[in-house]
Amino acid sequence: MSPPSPLIEALQQAVGAAHVLTEGDLSAYEHDWRRRARGRALAVVRPASAEQVAAVVRACVAHGATIVPQGGNTGLAVGSVPDETGTQVLLSLRRMDKVRAVDAANLTITVEAGCILQNLQGAAEAAGYLFPLSLAAEGSCTIGGNLATNAGGTQVVRYGNARELCLGLEVVTAQGEVWSGLTGLRKDNTGYDLRDLYIGSEGTLGIITAATLKLYPRPAAKLTAWAAVPSMQAAVDLLGLAHARLGAGLTGFEVMGQFALSLVDKHYPQLRVPLFKESPWCVLLENSDHESEAHARALFEQLLETALESGCVTDAVVAENLTQAKGLWHIRESIPLAQAEEGLNIKHDISIPVSRIPAFVEETDALLAREIPGVRLVDFGHLGDGNLHYNVQAPEHGDAKAFLRDEEDRINTLVFDAVARHEGSISAEHGIGSLKAAKLPHYKSAVALGLMRRLKQALDPQGVMNPGRVLAADSTGTGGSPR
Repeated sequence: MSPPSPLIEALQQAVGAAHVLTEGDLSAYEHDWRRRARGRALAVVRPASAEQVAAVVRACVAHGATIVPQGGNTGLAVGSVPDETGTQVLLSLRRMDKVRAVDAANLTITVEAGCILQNLQGAAEAAGYLFPLSLAAEGSCTIGGNLATNAGGTQVVRYGNARELCLGLEVVTAQGEVWSGLTGLRKDNTGYDLRDLYIGSEGTLGIITAATLKLYPRPAAKLTAWAAVPSMQAAVDLLGLAHARLGAGLTGFEVMGQFALSLVDKHYPQLRVPLFKESPWCVLLENSDHESEAHARALFEQLLETALESGCVTDAVVAENLTQAKGLWHIRESIPLAQAEEGLNIKHDISIPVSRIPAFVEETDALLAREIPGVRLVDFGHLGDGNLHYNVQAPEHGDAKAFLRDEEDRINTLVFDAVARHEGSISAEHGIGSLKAAKLPHYKSAVALGLMRRLKQALDPQGVMNPGRVLAADSTGTGGSPR
């Protein structure tokens, strides 16, 4: 066995030899969650503190190596796995998983970046509070990754994205310094908001190592309803009614297309999908009430009665208990799994102004059907905040691998061009990563991209942090590769 390189020795000194992995099966770190990419790391390094992260960064800077930060590795934009060169250091934050403090009077919780979202939710609940960020991967994703990608989920309509839930950060800079900004202040007008620079930057500006987050009182009751609607416009009309009748109690509003639900019915028939066979769309609503279950149920029933009378709902059911509510949410959360069972597909995580979603869906559905006969659309998402997962399945009985190889780029362009026409975004909650980095310049203004590149150059002049992600390298190298 050859002796370790000077960089490996420096990394071992920083975190301990047992936490620098260079041999064996590293596929859990090197494969992205969707198996779209497989890289090769020079080493997987697992620090246990911000100071160790800083020492790793300084070692990499000194030896000219680049760093790929990784949390739970559940991202969908290929932003947290190494490239194929075998020269990048994969920095895993999974050991940094502690809940540092709960401040009940300030309604905050401070946790390390590697804390699994579900464990964070549990810590908040044990203290008698709610941490509302919720998404399908919450059993394995980490809060550092959630913040680095500004994750969304199912309750954005009420509580906002991860950015809105964060009050302060601890960050290791690209120079290996520790910025301790774990304030729980809701008001601090002392200059530029560094916190918001790092949230959503996908590890390209620095490494989030801890965060102070908002807590909320737990609702007295939470009710779920499932409604059949005759059109996407009717779903938007129902959303308006829900806002008017439920106010801040509306904590979830999901829309699901008939074909998306048919896949759940096909692959998971035990889930018993309601009301979808006779309706092109279904909506899942959640009402969180701080008074009582009786109050919540009365508001819900009044809302649905008005919606039925106006015609924007054709049928509806209200969950009678927690088990039924969980069952309805499980149907919604099973759509991506059912789509995977059906075969390879092309995913789009887009946002459109809610008022323009019906026109976007109608126009883009027709466009894709005309351009690619037999294509199947798995359309669902967080209508309450304008985020659709507008996914494209290969024609039935076709060669799915050939479909992706031959059609993915063209379909992405067709969909993204339509998004741009309707003043939307090509990434709502999954980030850009490397998957969309080459597309971003076509849909982001030159002024915005120039500002982003200048920020990258100012904060990470050597291009150490997650190169090639978000900003693809340009002719000057300012996309992130060391020069």
